[in-house]
Amino acid sequence: MEYIKLQICCIVVVLYLGILYYVNKFRKENKRAFALFDLIILVALISLVFDGITAYTVNNLDTVNDVANKIYHLIFLISLDSIIFLMFVYMLKTTGLLPKKIITKCLAYIPFVVCLTIVIAFIHQLEFKVGNISNYSMGISAYTCYAMVFIYTILTIIVFFKSWKYIESRKRIYITTYLFTLVVITIIQMIFVDILLTSLAVAVLVLGIYINHESSSVKKMTEYQNEMVSGFATLIENKDSSTGGHVNRTCKYVELLARELRNKGLYKNILTGDYLNNLIKAAPMHDIGKVSIPDDILQKPGRLTSDEYDIMKQHSEKGGEIIKNTFGHLDDKEYLDIAYNIALHHHEKWNGNGYPHGLKGNDIPLCARIMAIADVFDAVSEKRCYREAMPIDECFKVIENGRGTDFEPLLVDIFLSIRKDIENAYYSK
Repeated sequence: MEYIKLQICCIVVVLYLGILYYVNKFRKENKRAFALFDLIILVALISLVFDGITAYTVNNLDTVNDVANKIYHLIFLISLDSIIFLMFVYMLKTTGLLPKKIITKCLAYIPFVVCLTIVIAFIHQLEFKVGNISNYSMGISAYTCYAMVFIYTILTIIVFFKSWKYIESRKRIYITTYLFTLVVITIIQMIFVDILLTSLAVAVLVLGIYINHESSSVKKMTEYQNEMVSGFATLIENKDSSTGGHVNRTCKYVELLARELRNKGLYKNILTGDYLNNLIKAAPMHDIGKVSIPDDILQKPGRLTSDEYDIMKQHSEKGGEIIKNTFGHLDDKEYLDIAYNIALHHHEKWNGNGYPHGLKGNDIPLCARIMAIADVFDAVSEKRCYREAMPIDECFKVIENGRGTDFEPLLVDIFLSIRKDIENAYYSK
């Protein structure tokens, strides 16, 4: 029993995390789709159970059948390789680097397939050694298994640091912690082969992923923040009945455009993980200043007079003031800056003929330049009380014609290149 105490503790920890995860998933979120984390929990439990079984059998060779012992070790080695491989896939998915091309997938996944093949082919040659602390297994299968653990751990670290700027700062801390712990445990295990710390590495991995990505408390906090922003957006739309749904649609366009910019490596020093996340959360606030505009102007069933239009234009500066007064106490300065700049500058034009400050070119914050395209595209594609909606082809033509005058040329080119995605978002309204 003394050989499997650590494994039992790790099983209890993973089971507890699994229960928390599934209670939240099935009862509160009501999502029954099988996710990658579900598979990670399942494989982790299998790995821990057979780690415990093999820790017992390898220390009781005189009472355990040799064939059965090697089968137990085979299942353990396969599950251990699988959990590390799933960690690698999870990191690719989290950072948006999950390969789409078949060739790239093969290059990423072939080492795993080759490893499993070798582990299975040479399991019959597995030998059991006597150690100072505990007996242990050695052979080509074991060497290959731990080599693959090392390889995919290194690949995971490479992916992590390659995507460092694109990962939220909060998540960087969690990921760094569990990857560092995993590396330390792996190195100790490879040097001191009779300590049997593998189960601890698996438990730390599952715990790290759960806290970082799947914790219900983290999700709840994010949901509360999003609900608050959504509440402001609803307030705007209820006041300006002619633009119902405008906020949600423009948010979709902003996200699509920003993600494509990042995918193409454009503005990579600006479009970090935190920036992109804050941009998406701040986009619904772009028209918050309209709450200060009189209803008879917002809901006028016809074109505005020159004086009325001057009053309408005040919504951008009013929006900036509202953002500062409402969210100025937040610790997240980047979110405040993005929300403020979007509300204040989303009507600026690339050639300097916009309002309220007549900013030109790169003097206009990137977030506002992105918002400007999304805002105009939705404005012309939707029916107003004084005109019908333009056909979708004409809407894209408006954006194209604004290239270099109203909008940044590069952003227009990227927006037009994702026309299919924009249309899908438009028709799903």
